[in-house]
Amino acid sequence: MSGIYARQGGRPVGRIAVIAASAALVSATALLVAPTPAQASPPTPIAASTARTYLGQLTVRAEGSTSGYSRDLFPHWITQSGACDTRETVLKRDGTNVVTNSSCSATSGRWYSEYDGATWTLASDVDIDHMVPLAEAWTSGASGWSTSQRQSFANDLGNPQLIAVTDNVNQSKSDRDPAEWMPPRTAYHCMYARMWVDVKHAYNLSVDSAEKSKLQSVLNGC
Repeated sequence: MSGIYARQGGRPVGRIAVIAASAALVSATALLVAPTPAQASPPTPIAASTARTYLGQLTVRAEGSTSGYSRDLFPHWITQSGACDTRETVLKRDGTNVVTNSSCSATSGRWYSEYDGATWTLASDVDIDHMVPLAEAWTSGASGWSTSQRQSFANDLGNPQLIAVTDNVNQSKSDRDPAEWMPPRTAYHCMYARMWVDVKHAYNLSVDSAEKSKLQSVLNGC
């Protein structure tokens, strides 16, 4: 039977070896091009140890009044690049294989919600959650900010403040702090507490006593 040979180091290599090498190459290539799993990816927050330190540095006081609060005082979603606003930017960042049209609207993709472990293929099923809700920020110090400062907070891509999650889970969270609401997926509690403290520390927002106690409890278990 005629054979196909390659040469390696000046010696002939049998047909079987060539086929095996080719198969290995194909397999490796398949691994390289296989789509990565959907994974929400806001900026990595501070470590739990740092979060515990930062939490101790936050001012503890009772929540302020919601008097005068309006979401309109935190302008969002603003243009980030070209036709893409903050929402569409986070959808692309946190999704997998996201396809957008000329208006930057997501027409297809996959989004994994860290809060509840659900995966969605329609952007309409996904909300962009403000880790520290706008009303919570208002009662924790943002009521004294300028509109420009509140706009930066509401569209912050540099801190772990925005994350794509299941819409009705985000709606169940509403404006509640960790003493009142935590993600249904308990495996995310440590990350959630780290993100929350990271954002509050970055913006010098206060915490109330129940909020601090819950965050301490979670972070001590990280």
